[in-house]
Amino acid sequence: GFESNFNWIKGRNNSDSHNLEDTVRGKKRLFSNTTGAEVDGGVDSRGSDGFTLTGGQGTNNESGHTYVAWNWKAGGSGVSNTDGSITSTVSANADTGFSIVSYTGTGSDGSTVGHGLSSAPELAIIKGRDAGYPWMVMGYPTNTSFPNDGSFLTLSTTDAMGNGTGSEISIGSSTMTFVDAGGNICESSRDYIAYCFHSVDGYSKFGTYTGNDNADGPFVYTGFRPAFVMIKDTTVAGNWVMYDSARDPDNFAYRSIFANTNGAESTNTSLGKIDFYSNGFKLRDNSNNSHAGQVDGATPIYMAFAEQPFKYSNAR
Repeated sequence: GFESNFNWIKGRNNSDSHNLEDTVRGKKRLFSNTTGAEVDGGVDSRGSDGFTLTGGQGTNNESGHTYVAWNWKAGGSGVSNTDGSITSTVSANADTGFSIVSYTGTGSDGSTVGHGLSSAPELAIIKGRDAGYPWMVMGYPTNTSFPNDGSFLTLSTTDAMGNGTGSEISIGSSTMTFVDAGGNICESSRDYIAYCFHSVDGYSKFGTYTGNDNADGPFVYTGFRPAFVMIKDTTVAGNWVMYDSARDPDNFAYRSIFANTNGAESTNTSLGKIDFYSNGFKLRDNSNNSHAGQVDGATPIYMAFAEQPFKYSNAR
């Protein structure tokens, strides 16, 4: 229904890797469940109302496999951004609080890179495009889930939140500062991609809640009906759990996919159920943190999106 600039594609009935593709890097794929290097291939072309896949696309167009695709609109193929000490290529959509940032690291502490948004991102997902670089999920200081400039989660693992001194970040209104320009985020001469998000009323929300280990789980207010929710516990090991209203158009939503594994979607109706409401979502069971962060006292983070911003939505 629109020209997408970031596509996240996952096989549902098989062990295909997650494919993360964007218009800034072109026909390149990264995999959220590994620290591997980007590879050629991916979305063949993008049009005003969707995208096209062709044969030989590896893990996003195998014969007989079923898929889900989550898609975001940014700002095209990207433009040069000189807001920081590092010149970046940025594809940004200020209306939806989302940008794609490509840059080359310097290895110099205090280096900055522009993100192209009108407000400071609450979440930055950063990946070195070569092999061996982890998916760093960071948000200090705009996201209170990340209490220090070295606080991070890793998208490809179940690890709880860490606090390292080798890679530290501080996110501001126009730039991200690499307080400690470690190899995971700003190694000299290494290429990186960052996906940056901030909340937009009526469209997206990033936050946290407290689990209660109860089938009548917490209600999380977002101010809109979610179309996509991803949850990750920060206090103990647990999966990055992904739900959406396309695979589960009716409550409850239970077809979960884990961003950190290549496994097929779970169809176990007794694990990880959530309801999508007109103004948020609610945890519907007391399954363990491997699904929906329902350990008593746990503090998962979440990212939630409506189908599109309310002010731009189409009538049905």
